[in-house]
Amino acid sequence: MAKPGKLRTWVEYAAARSVLAVLSALPLTWSMRVGRSMGSLAHGLAGDLRQTGHRNLKLAFPDKSEQERRELLSACFRSFGRQLGLFSHFSSASREQLLSFTAWEGLENLEIAKAQGKAVILFTGHVGAWELSSFGLSLQGHPLSFLVRRLDNPRVEQMVERIRTRFGNQSVDKRGAARPMLTILKNGGTLGLLVDLNTLDDEAIFVDFFGVPASTTFMLAKLALRTDAVVLPIFAPWDEKLGKFLVHTQPPISIERTGDEQEDVRRFTSELSRSVENYIRRYPEQWLWIHKRWKTRPPGEKEIY
Repeated sequence: MAKPGKLRTWVEYAAARSVLAVLSALPLTWSMRVGRSMGSLAHGLAGDLRQTGHRNLKLAFPDKSEQERRELLSACFRSFGRQLGLFSHFSSASREQLLSFTAWEGLENLEIAKAQGKAVILFTGHVGAWELSSFGLSLQGHPLSFLVRRLDNPRVEQMVERIRTRFGNQSVDKRGAARPMLTILKNGGTLGLLVDLNTLDDEAIFVDFFGVPASTTFMLAKLALRTDAVVLPIFAPWDEKLGKFLVHTQPPISIERTGDEQEDVRRFTSELSRSVENYIRRYPEQWLWIHKRWKTRPPGEKEIY
């Protein structure tokens, strides 16, 4: 995708910086409330995204009523806005202030793996505050490297990069990432990946996601098989009862090795996808339904969107 021109670059940067500055000037609780309101406003204005969301929800939850799916989609926008409110404080709030809005489960799963000198792959999906799944670990003294797609606007990218890496995290550019990721794991490092995005044909295989074949990255499975890294699911949904984001690191997912790498990769990728799906089913109002998850189709199959 072509980078924006100079004027557009500055306009987009000024808009993004202004929004984050206004939200960060508020107490964090209010920032998240205002963010939710912004999400509601976006829901009313973003017709194309609503259309994508309705299509996704119909695929994933065919048994739900239209009203139930509309409510889930509306909540999805509010959830994204709440994350924006949280993200706005990543650059300025103290470690203690940010941790006061989080609850933790299963952090010992990561600590045990690291204490054993193991390389670790943490994976998540776009559920709740997915930015917190990596940023939160750096708050806890467990910085990691994580895979990103660089934003087209270089000034916005620089701003977001500074925020994400404030407490020691490092990003890895998705373009040409295979060698750096392998190096990180062979050196016993920790790597974070998102595995619930539509992926281009040459980087993906089709596995079921909510019962519908979805083009899914096979990179995590190959890395795990070739490095013996410990693979841990991590999610950061908003928990209404706690009034906090629950950062949940689940126990390791075991890898079956049969000697047939292609089949092992397919089986393990399917298991990873199922793990994300199970978490989405727990918090369906907090997944990013406006992403065209099923855009790439198997050969001969008609388009979904």
